[in-house]
Formats: sequence, structure tokens, C-alpha cells
Amino acid sequence: MTRPNITVLMGGMSAEREVSLRSGEGVTQALRSLGYPVRQIVAGPDLGAIVGDLTTHRPDVVFNALHGRFGEDGSIQGVLDWMGIAYTHSGVRASATAMDKAAARVVFEAAGLPVARGGVVTMEALAAADPMPEPYVIKPVNEGSSVGVEIIRAGSNRRASIARTWQFGTSALVEEFIPGRELTVGVMGERALTVTDITPHDAGGDGFYDYTAKYQQGGSSHVLPARIHPAAFERARELALAAHRMLGCRGASRTDFRYDDTRDADGIGRLVILETNTQPGMTETSLLPEQAAACGIAYARLCEWLVEQATCRT
Repeated sequence: MTRPNITVLMGGMSAEREVSLRSGEGVTQALRSLGYPVRQIVAGPDLGAIVGDLTTHRPDVVFNALHGRFGEDGSIQGVLDWMGIAYTHSGVRASATAMDKAAARVVFEAAGLPVARGGVVTMEALAAADPMPEPYVIKPVNEGSSVGVEIIRAGSNRRASIARTWQFGTSALVEEFIPGRELTVGVMGERALTVTDITPHDAGGDGFYDYTAKYQQGGSSHVLPARIHPAAFERARELALAAHRMLGCRGASRTDFRYDDTRDADGIGRLVILETNTQPGMTETSLLPEQAAACGIAYARLCEWLVEQATCRT
């Protein structure tokens, strides 16, 4: 059987470049181990060079291992659609909507999915006053991997300085801080995988899963399947699949939650969707591959499955 030619697109210009390079290298080695002919493109700011490489070598499938802006926000997806090249993961609309946290909130709320109380505020308004009672969370609208996320706690005097030095546009998403645990659920097609309970180390007691906790060795520990109320476990899987469907995702996604099991009279707890990642990390120890392995799907097979799901949206 002739295997399709694969080009792994990795790197990019976002704050998640290094993670993307690791994901791309892992995918490359896994697909080569299965006999796929694989090339790599280490993407940088020169879009013309990327298009030129793809035009010259014309792969059957692009494995999109980019993370963050320009890689999972619909930008490169639109280029690949224009060129008529099949690619992994979600298309333009789902990618752009999921990457825009404010837009994703609208989709989730319209579908009746639980989100934290909050909204978009300008930096001018944030500099002037607290937009909601403390504690609350300030997030860039279109960054991933917790880049730029800040927690404002009672008595903090950091709000004005954050607004003054903000590097992520003129506005931010502000949401109530949900105490409790960080959970995540991977989805492959129409199948929700398992639930991972993530415990960041050195998080100051608030369980904040920041960039360091995500990517530094020893930054966090993962428990899967999560040891939580069985009803909450199944509800998290249902919500992850619903989020995947409502956004129009393809291939794999991963939805992150906050879970407060202390404030619900029925003992199940409160689940709140933080965001859906249309291109989860793909190192062998990343959350999605870790969940797939727990469900009996080896890393190389996960990579191959994503290739099999690849399509062009022209």
C-alpha cells in the first residue's frame, strides 16, 4: 500500500513556537516509524517561503503541528484551503472561533454549555477600576497555553500595572476565578476520551495551570482517569464532545475545565469550560497523547489517525 506523502508544519511565530517544534518532531518520528514519507517545514515569518515549499513538493497531507496565532487561528488553514491541500485538525471557522476566547464563549453560551461569568474589557477600563469582584482572571483573547494569563486576588495592587504593560492588544477577557481543580478531556472525532486531573506544582495554592506548569519538566502532575465524582466525570466528557461539535471541530480537540467540587449541594460540583484547543500539544507526553494511550491508542497510531482524518475544505 502506497502511503501518502506528509509534510509536518511546525514552529511558527507565536509564543508557543518551542512547543510546536517539539510536537512536530514527535509527529515526524512517529509517522516515519510507520513507513510514511515525511518532510518538515519549520515555519517562520516568511509566508511566501512556506507556500513555495508546499508548491514545489506538493504533499498529499499537511500535518499541522503549529500552535498559537497564525497556526491554529484559521490563518494557515485558509492558505491550505486556497492551495487545495488536505490538512489535519480543524478548518478555518472552527479554528478561528476557538482561538478567539470571546467568540467561543458566545458559541458555548448559545448552546447552553457552562462558562464562567465575565466578558471583554478594554485596557482603559481595566486601568480605571476592577471590572468585577475579586478574585478574577485576565486573559488575552487570542493566545494559547495560558500565555499572558493573570489572576487578580483580593488586596492585589497589580491591576493598573497589568493594564499599563499589556502586550496582547487593547482588550482582554475577564472572568470570575473558579476555585478547584483543572480538568481536561480529549476528543477524537465523535469519541470523548478520558478525564485528566491536572495538579500544577508551586502554584501558590490556587491550582493555576500556567505556561511553566504546562511545559516545564516537573511543572505539574496528571491523574487519569481523574478521581472525581462519577457523574462529574461523565459530564466533563459530554461537555467536551458538545464543545467539539458546537465549534465544528474536526480530528482531535481538547477542552479544558475548572471543577469546583465544594459549592454544589448535590455533591457533584460545578464544571466550567475554560477553552477548547483545536490543536492540542502532540509531544508524546502531552495531554491528548497521554489520554489516547490510556484508552489503548498508541502515540504513532494517534498521529496516523489524524492523517487519516485530514481533508481540504475547498
